[in-house]
Amino acid sequence: MREIPCLTPVYKAQLHENFREMLNYAATAYRGDDAFILKKKNGGEVTYKHIKFEEFLDDVNALGTGLMKRGLLDKRVAIIGKNRYEWVLAYFAVLCGGGICVPLDKGLPMEEAESSLERSYADVVVFDKDHTDMINEIRKNGQTSLTEFICMDEIPGFTALETISGEGREALTKGETSYMEIPLDGKKWSIILFTSGTTSMAKAVLLSQYNITANIYAMLQVEDIRHGDVTMAFLPYHHTFGSTGQCVMLAAGVTTTYCDGLKYLQKNIVEYKVSMFVCVPLLIESIYKKIIQTVKKQGKEKTLARGMKISKALMKVGIDARRKIFKSVLDQLGGNLRYVISGASAIDPEALEGFRAFGIEAVQGYGMTESAPVLAAETPTERKTGSIGRAMPGVQLRIIDENEEGIGELVAKGPNVMEGYYENEEETAKVLADGWLHTGDLVSLDEDGYIFIRGRRKNVIVLKNGKNVYPEEMEVLLTNLPYVTECMVFGQPRHKDGDHKDLAICAKIVYDREYMERGCGLTDPEAIHEHIKKDIDAINEELPVYKQMLRVITTDEPMIKTTTGKVKRHEEAKNI
Repeated sequence: MREIPCLTPVYKAQLHENFREMLNYAATAYRGDDAFILKKKNGGEVTYKHIKFEEFLDDVNALGTGLMKRGLLDKRVAIIGKNRYEWVLAYFAVLCGGGICVPLDKGLPMEEAESSLERSYADVVVFDKDHTDMINEIRKNGQTSLTEFICMDEIPGFTALETISGEGREALTKGETSYMEIPLDGKKWSIILFTSGTTSMAKAVLLSQYNITANIYAMLQVEDIRHGDVTMAFLPYHHTFGSTGQCVMLAAGVTTTYCDGLKYLQKNIVEYKVSMFVCVPLLIESIYKKIIQTVKKQGKEKTLARGMKISKALMKVGIDARRKIFKSVLDQLGGNLRYVISGASAIDPEALEGFRAFGIEAVQGYGMTESAPVLAAETPTERKTGSIGRAMPGVQLRIIDENEEGIGELVAKGPNVMEGYYENEEETAKVLADGWLHTGDLVSLDEDGYIFIRGRRKNVIVLKNGKNVYPEEMEVLLTNLPYVTECMVFGQPRHKDGDHKDLAICAKIVYDREYMERGCGLTDPEAIHEHIKKDIDAINEELPVYKQMLRVITTDEPMIKTTTGKVKRHEEAKNI
């Protein structure tokens, strides 16, 4: 068993006991600054609504008061919909009034959404217009305990969120203050969050407001998130990385904007002059690949390489000229982007180092829903390529059950760790054994105290000779191939009717068909397969024999994934 060192606190931060305290602080500390910028489209006309921090607090109090007037504050309120201002407003109005919130994945099929509503005993659902058909079907089925259906938009047959806010505003003007005076116990669980499991039925995690505010406090002590930054809310709010990320922005005085859709990503970053954001690796990798493709299309590979050489030479003598040398690259991203935090899964080191080379500080963190979510991270001053950094301040991390290679399971303890799984004592006992959160992730520690993820315990491929192969390590190698959009490494019996423990290492590759046609001149699937096979043979030459990928499956069809971009390995394996 080994203790993992914590990151060194660098910045001053404020610890809040609950969400109301946090919002009151933000409304005072950042008064007059934009908390949100909302785009409004009316025909061909585009306008922008700027919502100040104090106005957001006023909106929360209005909606909360309206919910209280309707007797809905002591209810369990589910929220389902895309990222938008009304989602955040409903979330805070419920929680600042002492209610219980149940964020739901907007991508869930109807049956799973209905099951989540049943399992959480939700009384109220707040939804957007895109989910109207689903909500109508759920209401018609009558299988849930829902009694109130509130829409974020104005549509017939449902109460509009704005109607309830209006009722609250009217009560506030008449002197009603009861909502703001409701006592809050920040350490009592008040959020039911379903995990985005890749192999099994989602578990319902119980989090308190203090789990989240303690995690915010830790993050703001070590990450370079600045008052006045502009962010874009990419991560889905139903995921703890997204909802806690939004809370971080409010606590730090950062302006939040929203993306019009993935195809408008780069345009929106330029439009809002985004300076920092939190995202999943797929987004950073996609942006980086597009930048490199643009460079190649313009025939500027030599210019880029020369710029890299000059930049590195200057950095060695203490001169940081990256943002001047690569101004044309940064201008493609609005010119203001300076800081990116990646999480949820491992990122391609090439993309991470590429961002840093251009003058954009890029770090990665690690966590899970059960820890609200961040357990470890890199920072601009404490980082090492390929690692997930060190433990967050206030979080204890250990490596247990180490093997001869120094690889063991990561366990955690801290104020951000959940109370348990809702109505699932058996799983709670497993995961919180001995008072420590067992992450299920296998890690190693280098001589400088940096953590390296080796893979999920449940994903490890154990070969007949006793050797362990960690698929995630292999997948990082595969993502370096420019045409790979997704990949999965897994074990498969060498012979159909042979020893099921005698496994061969296999790889499934999802390739970019457009890249193959434009960059390689290939359109025939068989020719593409042979091209990829040759590249994997080259990778195999650098690997020990037992790690070599002997079978390759190629396709341009996307894999089955969670809404945070993680491949559902179990479901994919069934289809192979």
